[in-house]
Amino acid sequence: MDVPNATVEAEPLLVPRRSTEGGSAAATESKRLLRLAGPLVLSFILRNAVQMVSVMFVGHLGKLPLAGASLASSLANVTGFSLVAGMAGALDTLCGQAFGARRYALLGVYKQRSMLVLALASLPVVLTWVFVEQLLLAIGEDPDIAAEAGAYARWLIPSLAAFVPLTCHMRFLQTQSVVVPVMASSGVTALAHVLLCYTLVYKVGMGSKGAALGAAVSYSVNLAVLALYVRL
Repeated sequence: MDVPNATVEAEPLLVPRRSTEGGSAAATESKRLLRLAGPLVLSFILRNAVQMVSVMFVGHLGKLPLAGASLASSLANVTGFSLVAGMAGALDTLCGQAFGARRYALLGVYKQRSMLVLALASLPVVLTWVFVEQLLLAIGEDPDIAAEAGAYARWLIPSLAAFVPLTCHMRFLQTQSVVVPVMASSGVTALAHVLLCYTLVYKVGMGSKGAALGAAVSYSVNLAVLALYVRL
């Protein structure tokens, strides 16, 4: 008995696996994003851990040093470190476009210009940190806490000087998908910062000033590692 042509043509021999291929592509893209996002998140956490560890060490010196360091650290993050990190975000766009267009020479140009711009933008921030004690007294803060916060903020100024080029180097590498070295250097720096703070705060006897200065040393070491990596 002959089978009608319409019946044969209505049943395809091969069924395309669109859903399977789509799921495989999504899984591949998700893994790729995680490989980039994971080190980025860890780098951000480890970089911010430096300030947190410093305040933790100051907390063992007493209530007054802790109150002053916490207040100064909060003001420094709002008026200085967050400002620098936000302005450096422009490198994500500029360096990303240059890297995608294979205009690699512009990457270094953008990084150097951003360091100059951020350094100029940090000048009024430094001036604010110098007079933190007077500003806190003007708004009615306790004189003892204002004095502790003012001293801690002044000793944080070298940290800002190292933080500016450090942030630019990190953005410079991250826009080229070089994220693992940034995470590794941030991790080593955060671990070394614990020993550094212990040495400066207790062994050297600098107290809360040593904790603030330790952040500058740690940021400088992290900067030196990344700069050496870029050179090599």
